[in-house]
Amino acid sequence: MCDETLVADFVVERLRAWDVPRVFGYSGDGINPLMASLRRAGGDPAFIQARHEENAALMAVGHAKYTGGIGVVASTQGPGAVHILNGLYDAKLDHVPVVALVGQQQTTVLGSEYQQEIDLGLMFADVARDFVQTVVAPEQALVVIDRAFRTALDRRSPCVVILPHDVQEATLPAEAPHEHGVAVSAPTRSRARVLPADQDLTAAAEVLDAGERVAVLVGQGARGAAGEVRALAERVGAGVTTSLLGKPWWDEELPYSCGVMGHLGTTSAGWLTEHCDTLLIVGSDDPWTEFYPPPGAARAVQIDIDGRNLGHRYPVEVGLHGDAQETLRQLLPLVRDRGPATTWRHEVEEQVERWHEIRTRRASRVTDPLNPETVVHALSGRLPDDARVSVDVGSVTYWYARHLVLPHGVPAHLSSTLASMGSSLPYGIAAKLAEPGRPVVALSGDGAMQMNGLNELVTVSRMWPQWDDPRFVVLVLNNGDLSEVTWEQREMQGDPRYEASQALPAFPYAAYAELLGLQGLRVTSASEVDDAWDRALSADRPTLIEAVVDRDAPLLPPSPAGEAKLDSFRRGLEQEGADGERALGLLEEQVRDEQ
Repeated sequence: MCDETLVADFVVERLRAWDVPRVFGYSGDGINPLMASLRRAGGDPAFIQARHEENAALMAVGHAKYTGGIGVVASTQGPGAVHILNGLYDAKLDHVPVVALVGQQQTTVLGSEYQQEIDLGLMFADVARDFVQTVVAPEQALVVIDRAFRTALDRRSPCVVILPHDVQEATLPAEAPHEHGVAVSAPTRSRARVLPADQDLTAAAEVLDAGERVAVLVGQGARGAAGEVRALAERVGAGVTTSLLGKPWWDEELPYSCGVMGHLGTTSAGWLTEHCDTLLIVGSDDPWTEFYPPPGAARAVQIDIDGRNLGHRYPVEVGLHGDAQETLRQLLPLVRDRGPATTWRHEVEEQVERWHEIRTRRASRVTDPLNPETVVHALSGRLPDDARVSVDVGSVTYWYARHLVLPHGVPAHLSSTLASMGSSLPYGIAAKLAEPGRPVVALSGDGAMQMNGLNELVTVSRMWPQWDDPRFVVLVLNNGDLSEVTWEQREMQGDPRYEASQALPAFPYAAYAELLGLQGLRVTSASEVDDAWDRALSADRPTLIEAVVDRDAPLLPPSPAGEAKLDSFRRGLEQEGADGERALGLLEEQVRDEQ
């Protein structure tokens, strides 16, 4: 610093000190001094302009998920601040670190019902429960910025710093005064080694050793621990399932990998949790409690870095508070090695093979319109080993969970717990900017694409000539329907499809991509699918694949939960008359697949 520096310039200096490579956002008068400081910084950090503040916040979440670092979003006051709430809630519910820098009107007019004046501290109080603070004096910025970053990292949560316009333009002395009422800070943080107590590890090993049919549930907390999970699973002869967030952190090609657990999951995962007598939960807080073993049916051990999660979803017998990788390394030598050649492991692998046959049969089913399962299934085996995948919310999430086998080490992210539609393009852009030399595949439905994706495709068209690898593939499943909600109406209420709420306006997605200077491919039959993926993954520019697919493809939970929903599904479809007959037929065919 020189003799004096603007608070806005100090904020930018602190962003560099916290290794922030880019800030996502949208400008406005409330944040203009910070924008000027970013301009003077010459791209360190870079500013990434989204088409909407919500998408900027989702990009910040995506950055945190793909890189393991802190995502940063900047917005103006009033409507800009309101818009970023959705992305911040995405960060909160999926437990990733994000810092929001939010402008505010001048301190002299606060409380006067000034233009765009909102009580931002009150508005952000829930989403940024761990830390939200308004900087009302220049010296306060010294500690608030650092505390926001430390808290975001330590609590894995969103934090908000509110910067009134006049405070951003105020000056700071080169050295903070050493006096009462002024706090000083440094941009430092170290990672702790968190391990359970020895007696808890011993107790956990005793539970696992006593089990004859062990299942392992892998969540996002197992990031970086796939090798240790595999070593333990093979030592105890376990079958392994994952949460939706845990899917990319496990090798799905292993013969005892049962796939994703839950409503969107596989028959083999459903069988595993129904038949196990022992459950090891590694870094998962998956909320689909009806897909866990019935309480009391299985003894359970849980490993989690957040002690609040222990026993949160299932009545575990031993909770191990610790980092997954470190804890598993300590636990492994305490567990007896029974080897893979057990009756239980053989049964698990049979169920995995059975599931692979079911999903292949479903993906091979020819329908008119095109079967969406065919489209996503065809990406497996074609996805580059260095790809990054983003997934939206809707029926496409089911097909991702069930059909896309990720090459080991390929990260894939989505808005899981909040399940916010329109996240795949913002996530994908964040992934691409973090590593421009790697291809990105974004999977979306037409509802999500119309909500946010079309706007951010403009951002892709603006940025892609600067990327080392131009491959950015967007799949849009175009069925003209909010199909996940349509099936939920049938499943949860026994109601028929409601045309006014579910039908989507027609839109030429592939032609729109061409209009933006990208490649657009429209696919309407199974014979075109393989070629479309091959062309997209070898293209010299971003590509949008518009697959015109069947809205009636059933979204049935795996057995036995799916069987319990059948009467409700049938009741809703029967009320649809002739329009529901075809979907009912496909549903009954899927039920027969699992029998």
